[in-house]
Amino acid sequence: MTEESQLARLGLFDARVPRYTSYPTAPQFTDAVGSSLFRQWVGAIAPGSRISLYLHVPFCRRLCWFCACRTQGTSSDDPVIAYVETLKSELALLRDVLPEGVTLSRLHWGGGTPTLLPAAQMRDLARAVFDVVPMGEGAEFSVEIDPNEIDAERLDALAEAGMNRASIGVQDFDPEIQQIIGRDQSYDITRDAVEMIRARGVHSLNADILYGLPNQTRARVADSVQKLLSLSPDRVALYGYAHVPWMARRQQMIPSDALPRPEERLALFDTAQELFTWDGYEAIGIDHFARPEDGLAVAAKAGTLRRNFQGYTDDTAEVLIGLGASSISRFPQGYAQMSPATSGWAKAVRAGEFATARGHAFRGDDRMRARIIEALMCDFRVRTDELVADFGLTRAQVEAMFAPVADHFGAFVVHNAGGLAIPMPGRPLTRMIAARFDAYAMAKSGHSSAI
Repeated sequence: MTEESQLARLGLFDARVPRYTSYPTAPQFTDAVGSSLFRQWVGAIAPGSRISLYLHVPFCRRLCWFCACRTQGTSSDDPVIAYVETLKSELALLRDVLPEGVTLSRLHWGGGTPTLLPAAQMRDLARAVFDVVPMGEGAEFSVEIDPNEIDAERLDALAEAGMNRASIGVQDFDPEIQQIIGRDQSYDITRDAVEMIRARGVHSLNADILYGLPNQTRARVADSVQKLLSLSPDRVALYGYAHVPWMARRQQMIPSDALPRPEERLALFDTAQELFTWDGYEAIGIDHFARPEDGLAVAAKAGTLRRNFQGYTDDTAEVLIGLGASSISRFPQGYAQMSPATSGWAKAVRAGEFATARGHAFRGDDRMRARIIEALMCDFRVRTDELVADFGLTRAQVEAMFAPVADHFGAFVVHNAGGLAIPMPGRPLTRMIAARFDAYAMAKSGHSSAI
């Protein structure tokens, strides 16, 4: 039996499972977590500690059809400027409850397209952030940059504000595929944006690229990867396109009959992975690649790699606060999400309240299962001794969890007294293996393809 047929037998090409950027996953969030609990959790942050902060800007000049993010189109700056004013009010609310001496470990502006903010608004927003919580020593300030929506003035504003890492979305450089997915972004425009970013002393560059897009072939994905490699990003996220038109209606514009079959998706991923590793990048987790000197690669070697809503990270802060419509916060006590509708979020903030609409307070064995899943997703290994020491389990209890998983996946996992590990041939099954430790009911229609 070939390796592909064994993967097929285990259901890799049919399964739909979470990406596990959190546990429990967002579909398990409820309205039991509201603004009062959010305030309580912020107030419980240790004085003088370091936190991460995420600001969500949901606006785009154009809506790419492939995207399933919470975004809305605008041709005018007016709603963007109004949104920034509300974000500043939300930051003021945070200042009122944030304990003394807290500094930033990471600051990230995402969306949407945060670079559609006018330069003056960028400076204004950065000042508002740092008035509430300043950057700590060695902190990282990253911004998602749309090469179609950036210029020298706005890059100057971001660099002056302290941006030291930039993230650009590429998706695919093939013009035909770009047209099908509603993303017109030439290689020349992308290269020019990268050169402008680096000219301002921002030498840390992330890039996103997709596999599994309509009409993608191994030759086409190889061409896009080679073009991306010519820009020498420090780290790359190679995401599988999630076709979920029942959740993201704009994806109905994409012809489903042009999408590659699951077996072809695996071949596309393998092709891209080979090119990245041949060029000296190290594989990080299930879908990231980084230069050996990049912080992500260093964290992977040290065993300190983490996973959050932006994917893999080397950030070790225990608290991530998300501000802006639909943003999600992570606390030691649980998760909290702001109202996904911009209007609802703005109404609450203008009334002097956090717009927390839902979330999840950890209970039972949530933390233990979250650690198992994160360890598998980051390190492809979970150690029995760690679970015994950190969660008060007996070795027999750990064995009772690991044994059925080992029986099901056979040679695609390694199970011994040390714990459970996923060897290289089993890596495509990682999300499915992680899902075996998920105690919550899972609606298959709500998640993306396992490959």
